[in-house]
Amino acid sequence: MELLDKLNWRYAAKAMNGKTVSQEKIDNIIEAARLAPTSSGLQPFEIIVITNKEIKEKIKAVAWNQSVISDCSHLLVFAAWDTYTEERINKMFDLTNEIRGFKNEGWENYRQMLLSAYPKKPAEENFNHAAKQAYIAFSQSIIAAAYENVDATPVEGFDPVAVDEILGLKEKGLRSTVLLPIGYRDTDNDWLVNLVKVRKSTEDLVTVID
Repeated sequence: MELLDKLNWRYAAKAMNGKTVSQEKIDNIIEAARLAPTSSGLQPFEIIVITNKEIKEKIKAVAWNQSVISDCSHLLVFAAWDTYTEERINKMFDLTNEIRGFKNEGWENYRQMLLSAYPKKPAEENFNHAAKQAYIAFSQSIIAAAYENVDATPVEGFDPVAVDEILGLKEKGLRSTVLLPIGYRDTDNDWLVNLVKVRKSTEDLVTVID
């Protein structure tokens, strides 16, 4: 299967060569994230796409100086909502009604259920839930990048508070959750490039209950 071949090809590149990824490929990677499933269809996150060298260098400094952050073509920052609010929930439900062109009684009842529950929860609990949704989209971006023969390196090793400050996310009600440098592997300087991929066997990973 072509997709599985590409997923076997991909790995978390430890060095990138600075080559620019075409806008078409970037658009496809972002579109894959946009199409990702999320709880209640709320899409409680935003994606910040960074090509500015100075900004990338600032983020690199608070991310263990990982070279892929400064040497990538595009740096994607997945930033989750800091909490759920009535305004945010209503906006997505209203968008659904607008696009579908009608209102559904069951859907509206579901709206009221969320409105009566989510905004009352602690902000940290809501953020953790939103962050999980961002990770679903993040994963789809990685798959899409592999499909486009582009490298994508998941980065959790960074100071989220510092990144939030650099990007002004707090003022937008967002918190950074994970970084995804997009680019092309530097085969001459990446110690990982020629190593065999290691994963658990299917038998060790999967339990089938008939």
